[in-house]
Amino acid sequence: MADLVEGDVAPDFTLPRDGEGTISLIEMRGSPVVLYFYPKDDTSGCTTEALAFTALADAFAKAGAKVVGLSPDPVKKHDKFIAKHDLSVVLASDEEKATLSAYGVWKEKSMYGRSYMGVERTTFLIDSQGRIVKIWRKVKVAGHAEAVLQAVQAL
Repeated sequence: MADLVEGDVAPDFTLPRDGEGTISLIEMRGSPVVLYFYPKDDTSGCTTEALAFTALADAFAKAGAKVVGLSPDPVKKHDKFIAKHDLSVVLASDEEKATLSAYGVWKEKSMYGRSYMGVERTTFLIDSQGRIVKIWRKVKVAGHAEAVLQAVQAL
């Protein structure tokens, strides 16, 4: 499957979310959506990224955007992650990895000569009509949330 590109319609999903219930891309239509994919709850880079999006939550809300983090971790782990770090972002769980695969972020990675499958840290900015307007691949966490906010404000 070819990687998604800017201008593509974002693949819809309905996934379990933190707290309880589900979250669906189609239900957020009408608002810009920041969909950020991250590898694992409560690791240093993922915590830093979630805290950065939380710190800017009011600015994203003022710009009319919804922010959703998505990883393969189960909902119970998301709940603990949110409680431990007082996060305000919505976290969706894709244990089946169908949405991760649809967005092309479930990839073969390697560390110390060992290959494994994992999430490539990637963020998609989806406009109010459901089209991908910006993609950040292989995200470096420092300054990323601020760059995404600037892109949202420019819509």
